[in-house]
Amino acid sequence: MSYRAAIDQLNALVPELYTSGDHPRRKFSLEEVRTLVSALGDPQRRFPSVLIAGTNGKGSTAATLASILTASGLRTGLYTSPHLERPNERIRLDGAEIDDDAFGRLYFRVHDVAQELVAAGRLPQMPSFFEVLTALAFLYFAEAKVDVAVLEVGMGGRLDATNVVDPLVSVVTDISLDHTDWLGVTIASIAREKAGILRANATMVTLPQHPDANRVLGEVAVELGTRAVSAANYLPASGVSWPYTLEVFGTEISVHSPLAGEHQQRNVALAIAAAVELATRHGFAVSAAAIAEGIGKTQWPGRLERIERNAVEWILDVAHNPAGAWALRAALRGAVGDRQPWTLVFSCLRDKPVVEMAQILFPLFDRVILAPMHTARAAPVNDLLAAAKATGTQAMAAESVPAALELAEKHVRASGNGVVVVSGSVYLVGEARSLLLNPPGGSR
Repeated sequence: MSYRAAIDQLNALVPELYTSGDHPRRKFSLEEVRTLVSALGDPQRRFPSVLIAGTNGKGSTAATLASILTASGLRTGLYTSPHLERPNERIRLDGAEIDDDAFGRLYFRVHDVAQELVAAGRLPQMPSFFEVLTALAFLYFAEAKVDVAVLEVGMGGRLDATNVVDPLVSVVTDISLDHTDWLGVTIASIAREKAGILRANATMVTLPQHPDANRVLGEVAVELGTRAVSAANYLPASGVSWPYTLEVFGTEISVHSPLAGEHQQRNVALAIAAAVELATRHGFAVSAAAIAEGIGKTQWPGRLERIERNAVEWILDVAHNPAGAWALRAALRGAVGDRQPWTLVFSCLRDKPVVEMAQILFPLFDRVILAPMHTARAAPVNDLLAAAKATGTQAMAAESVPAALELAEKHVRASGNGVVVVSGSVYLVGEARSLLLNPPGGSR
């Protein structure tokens, strides 16, 4: 079967989250995923792994760690979510996306086995979009005989499909309020879900953060006998920007990540600490030089990413919750300097706190252009307009994402100087990025 057929069938699968319509919400369960991967031969047991959970920064941490391991000469798998433009982005080997033929072949292997399990009564329903992709990634990494796989949790941790692995190292990035309908309404409850990726006699790498998160992570680590490692030794002094020097394995290295923003220093520190753990406790051949090289070669688009088109500078950032919005706000002044006006193209999902995100971001901008997205989970434009009105920011609604980009470009070009920021949702950034890099007619 073809790649196109695989994508069409994949998109027809039930997503992990849905909150409207006549169907009840999907129940998370590792038992269904375990049944699926068992029928596939338990590919996740054929490679060692690092599992990364958190609210913000887990993708950047995963990408940085995978780049370090690849620079070390290790055959490295990387599984992340969501994707910006196409599902292949989620599954990478030594930095390269899974090719279409392998994707299609493995998709139908997972799909056919799942159908057999449903027919036999061993699964109550077909697996979700994320469960299928997770199983597909496990098969791909097992077939490729990776030395190690870096896996990003989709949501939460305890009941996430990725959590059927037994990681050598579990990394927990910064925790804040998000997905409260699913994970709980407090930092403590969310932290306990994230702590579900910890294992007895394994290692947890994290950084000091919210006191409630620190407390819960510490309690769970003690209960399980998990070795807790702080990445604080790999943070620069407060206020220090790239590049900076650190001592790793007794050697001084220069640390310079292409991922912009001071908040990325925490993600880099976590990646370094995880790499050091893999080297010192599990024998992986990771050197100080490879750590520096891997950090410098990290690729993770859509995170304060700059794109120049038609003499207009665009900054794309997937900030999709209040913590991400605060990080974007803090980074913008350094990213764009004093150039004015700033224009924001914004949209978000309906389950996000749009009023709070608007209060954080909208007052920074001279103009906000609101863009409807191609997903049933998108926040209604009227809700976005109401949130903008409450901040006193000049805002207007576009008919589509392409129309929003066109309006923003015209506004900035008419002023002669300025920057357009696109943010609020991975869906929005993904569509905008595709349009900016592959515009109709090929003009750049």
